Amino acid sequence: MIIKRSRKELRKIRHLRIRKKIIGTSERPRLAVYKSLRYIYAQIIDDTKGHTLVSASSLEKEIRSQLKSTKNIEAAKLVGEVIAKRALEKGIKKVVFDRGGFLYHGKVKALADSARAAGLEF
Repeated sequence: MIIKRSRKELRKIRHLRIRKKIIGTSERPRLAVYKSLRYIYAQIIDDTKGHTLVSASSLEKEIRSQLKSTKNIEAAKLVGEVIAKRALEKGIKKVVFDRGGFLYHGKVKALADSARAAGLEF
């Protein structure tokens, strides 16, 4: 019997497969991206200590006030710029990108490109 898996289940499987290969260290922490139907989130995580070093999301007031919508590509670009700015303030320049099982397209790509343009290296 063939069981059809939902998009959510398939994303989780992809995420676990990616996480086996990507590990954030204190020298190169992991830039993790998550997108819900309403917001987009980004965190820079040191996996050896299990600490979130920097975070940004379109849910935050300072980001949300500049946006017309919190779920489009423009929101992802702004979140990418903010996460890069906060990381550079903390002295984090190099990161490992974790797309969280999402396709590298659209909002995820926009966030990554804007973070690169703002100074993060990955």
